[in-house]
Amino acid sequence: MSVPFPVLLLAGTGEARALAGRLADDPRFAVTASLAGAVERPEAYPVPVRIGGFGGAEGLGAWLHGAGIAAVIDATHPFAARISANAVAAARIAGIPLLRLERPAWQAEEGDDWQDVADLDEAAAILPLRARPFLAVGRKEISRFAERRDLDCLMRMIDPPDTGTRLPPGRLVLARPSRDVEAEVALLQEHGATHVVTKNSGGPFGEAKLLAARRLGLPVVVVRRPAVTGGETAPDVASALAWLEARV
Repeated sequence: MSVPFPVLLLAGTGEARALAGRLADDPRFAVTASLAGAVERPEAYPVPVRIGGFGGAEGLGAWLHGAGIAAVIDATHPFAARISANAVAAARIAGIPLLRLERPAWQAEEGDDWQDVADLDEAAAILPLRARPFLAVGRKEISRFAERRDLDCLMRMIDPPDTGTRLPPGRLVLARPSRDVEAEVALLQEHGATHVVTKNSGGPFGEAKLLAARRLGLPVVVVRRPAVTGGETAPDVASALAWLEARV
C-alpha cells in the first residue's frame, strides 16, 4: 500500500471545510488543517487540526519541511493577504507546490448600486452624514468606523471585539453570516439600514446580505480584495481536488 500524500490545508473558510470533507476518507491523502485562531469557536473539521501561527514565512517553511508536507492548499479568507503571502514564500522555501483556492469575487448586476473602494478607511469616509449602515466587516477592523460618530451602525461579527476596541455608534450582533435571504432582509429592515458595507469575499456563504440589499434597493459599499501573487489558483473545491489528484 502506498504512503498517503501529506497535505497542509490552510483553512478557515467554507471551501476549506468542504475540501477537508472530500479528503478526510480518501486513503491517498493525509491532510492537516491549519487555523490561525482568529475565531474563538471555529467550526469542526473532519481532519486533524493545528491552531495558531507558524512564525512567518520562514517558520512555516521550516514546519513544512519538518512535517514532510508535499503540497499546500491555501483556502484562507480572500482578505487574509499576509497569511497567503507567507504561504507562497514558505512553499518556495520548502520546494513544494502551492495552490490557492480562490473563490470568484461577487459581481454587481444591472440595477445594483455598488461602490467599489480600496479599503475600509475609504468605505468609512464615503458614507453620507447620519447614515445607518450594516457593517459586515469583521471584528478586527470595525474600529476603522469609530471616528464616524454621526453614524448609527448595525455591526455583525462572529466573536466580540477585543477589549478596548473603539466601536462606532450603534448595535452589535454576534452571529455567523446568515444564508437566509429573508432573514437578512428582516435584519436590514429592523435596523432601518440605509447602506450595506462589506468586503468582497465572494462565494455563497455571505452572499445573502447582498441579495437582501438588492431586494431592498440599498446601496452597497464593497471593499476590493488585496492582490495575492504566486502559486497556482483554483476557483472551487472540485478544481482543487483535481489539482491534488494530479500529484499523487
